[in-house]
Amino acid sequence: MKKPILLLLAFLMMEGSGLLQAADDAGASKLQIASSTLDIVFAPGELDLPRAKVLDWISSSARAVAGYYGRFPVPRVRITIVPAAGSGVQSGKSFGFPYARVRISIGSSATQADLEKDWKLVHELVHLAFPSVNENHHWIEEGIATYVEPIARAEAGQLSAEQVWGDLVRGLPYGLPRPGDRRLDYTPTWGRTYCGGALFCLLADIEIRKRTQNRYGLQDALRAINAAGGSIEVSWELRRALKIGDDATGVPVLTKLYERMRASPSSAELPALWRSLGIAVDGGNIIFDERAPLAKERRAITAAHSG
Repeated sequence: MKKPILLLLAFLMMEGSGLLQAADDAGASKLQIASSTLDIVFAPGELDLPRAKVLDWISSSARAVAGYYGRFPVPRVRITIVPAAGSGVQSGKSFGFPYARVRISIGSSATQADLEKDWKLVHELVHLAFPSVNENHHWIEEGIATYVEPIARAEAGQLSAEQVWGDLVRGLPYGLPRPGDRRLDYTPTWGRTYCGGALFCLLADIEIRKRTQNRYGLQDALRAINAAGGSIEVSWELRRALKIGDDATGVPVLTKLYERMRASPSSAELPALWRSLGIAVDGGNIIFDERAPLAKERRAITAAHSG
């Protein structure tokens, strides 16, 4: 029998206000990812999937994020699963105050296949690994989550490199400036926030790898930011985070790229970039050219981190 809607609304109001403390939830499940604890709470409602399958999905998603960052981004996080009408993994949101939390909605008729192809939970968990910044820098928060999510899943063996680059080829054009663009910091459209932010990450990743002969990449910069205490639970000035990332790689790519992209709406030449990386689309399929100038950098981006 389904729970009354008023009970669910009351639960969400308490959860959103922080009145429900993870450590005090008698019915909470716990997952351990290295030294981090994930408190899993199921909101009122029914799911066709057994809870064990949902917990396996959460664990797999968390391990992909921990693999990318070298550790899970926060010591403890509360993840609330909210059953909803319909199917699939429907939506998610992450919070840093008063403590790290993620809320994710799952359709009551969601299947195992829905969980296996989901990207939303990894996206929200990536948000935990970067400090909260001023609202006009929201693009960096969403851009990192958009860019890192498929790469983390590829490193964990959940996606192929072809899938990662296919999504970038299809999605990044939405991040290019449109007429009337006022630069990344002042153009809060969906395309510029998510895809424009992801484009910033890709350009930074490539440039770091070029300038360090592939010894470092954006992953190293983001690991350093998180290791220095940069998580969703703290508020930082953006330049502070970028400098930590630059110091970790030894090249001032993040800071200089930010200054350039915040000052001008100039767009990247994506077709030329794809050719340099050795990426071509043939009938909807992604084809790699291993003779391309940046083929080594492309391969390194989706390879498991060796450090």
